[in-house]
Amino acid sequence: MSVLQSVGATIKQLRAQVAALHAELPRNALVVWTAGNVSARVPGADLLVIKPSGVSYDDIRPENMVVTDLDANLVDGDLSPSSDTSAHAYVYKHLPQVGGVVHTHSTYATAWAARGEPIPCVLTMIADEFGGEIPVGPFALIGDDSIGRGIVATLRAHRSPAVLMRNHGVFTIGPNARAAVKAAVMCEDVARTVHIARQLGAPLPIRQSDVDALYDRYQNAYGQA
Repeated sequence: MSVLQSVGATIKQLRAQVAALHAELPRNALVVWTAGNVSARVPGADLLVIKPSGVSYDDIRPENMVVTDLDANLVDGDLSPSSDTSAHAYVYKHLPQVGGVVHTHSTYATAWAARGEPIPCVLTMIADEFGGEIPVGPFALIGDDSIGRGIVATLRAHRSPAVLMRNHGVFTIGPNARAAVKAAVMCEDVARTVHIARQLGAPLPIRQSDVDALYDRYQNAYGQA
């Protein structure tokens, strides 16, 4: 039995999950046209499920999600993988705790990326979800694993599940694809709020000890057991 066959049921489930999660990107105004993508790691195999390149969000279906290996080679599917697949694959290969990756060009967060400026931790929501400022990663061209290298190098040094890739957009990670989508939604929300706050004056920083306490509570005590 091939690896693909052995995880066939899991891949079928992930295709449905990843297809459904793509609907959250336009619903939360994180993407336009066909830009942006969600992927999920396939547990038990060096594979990922991702959106095909250039397909409209209205046309996304579980059956047209594609499967690639962690070198971004197509393994299963009839369409070409997203142009960002190499970046996603590099993240999965080098951050084994990551189960989901999302990429968007959401307006406010990408505006910070265009300035090459991290989003400062001036809101409790930022402390909760990101554990500090949302960092900026290096400029890199699309087409190979250069973006993935920048994502990994930046996020290895941060608690943040989001990185603003300079002059490009947002990449988020999570233990699963849903968590990565949540981080993308929250990243855009706080990017907008902090931008508005700066129009009114200098936002007030939060003490590091309070950031740590907020992060610990949100990550370990918030929600249902």
